[in-house]
Amino acid sequence: MPLHPQAQAIADFYAAVRTIPFEELPPVEARAVYNAGQIPSDEAVHEIREVDAGGIPCRLYRPSASNNLGLMVFFHGGGWVIGDLNSHDGVCRSLANKSGHAILSVDYRLAPEHKFPAAFDDCAAALKWAHANATALGIDNSRIAVGGDSAGGNLAAAVALAEEVPLKFQMLIYPAVDLSMKSPSINENAKAPILTKAVMAWFVNHYMRSSADHSNIQASPMVATDDALKRMPPAIVITAQYDPLRDEGEAYGRRLVENGVNCTITRYNGAFHGFFNMITALDDAQCAHVQAALLLKKYLD
Repeated sequence: MPLHPQAQAIADFYAAVRTIPFEELPPVEARAVYNAGQIPSDEAVHEIREVDAGGIPCRLYRPSASNNLGLMVFFHGGGWVIGDLNSHDGVCRSLANKSGHAILSVDYRLAPEHKFPAAFDDCAAALKWAHANATALGIDNSRIAVGGDSAGGNLAAAVALAEEVPLKFQMLIYPAVDLSMKSPSINENAKAPILTKAVMAWFVNHYMRSSADHSNIQASPMVATDDALKRMPPAIVITAQYDPLRDEGEAYGRRLVENGVNCTITRYNGAFHGFFNMITALDDAQCAHVQAALLLKKYLD
């Protein structure tokens, strides 16, 4: 099917204002362009506060005063190069309110200033810190999940596979799980809106130290063995029709199912990579948030 009319309008807007492709920009300029396009959220949340997770800046979202909440540790997208706590503030507000559980958003180090595995190391450390400091966060450390979109989905899947903290759930939003970039949708959607094959390659090249890292499980969760996948928590994998990462995300979800994991795989037809962030503009984003948050609530309640 063609792009959803709402998605087409946004794609047309970005095509008009982003006259220089991301892959032609230095990372600092790409971050400025990305940040300039963000629309701040005004969704009220019971409590939002900055947290120092053992030296890693984080932001905690608590939807209620309860001191017995579950927690999802959230890793933002942006190709390991762009994005921060503010770029995904609206996503975290929405998921906290819709699920009724706390969200801890992690401001991990970005590439190319900090190459692989810096982002993974920060995300794993923040998760372990949250588990050890549950009382300070007002959460139950036996009810923890991980989640993220795009590069954040990559980090969530990789951190889950590290098995350093027991997890109840993983939320993988169009995750990058195979940095070899060989799935069919990489070429099928090479010129898709927002994320192209060239931009994805730009991200990977900035993040990776060398091509040898592509086969590291902390970079490409798809290389996990069946035995490792059997031990994974329940998951949701959300993909978009017009996304270079579509096929690898769905293939990872199928491998989870094949290995006995409760995994919901949903493709949003007519959508493009990044749609999950566009809650105020896209009906599909609102639907995806409800779907993801309901499963998060199910497994954290």
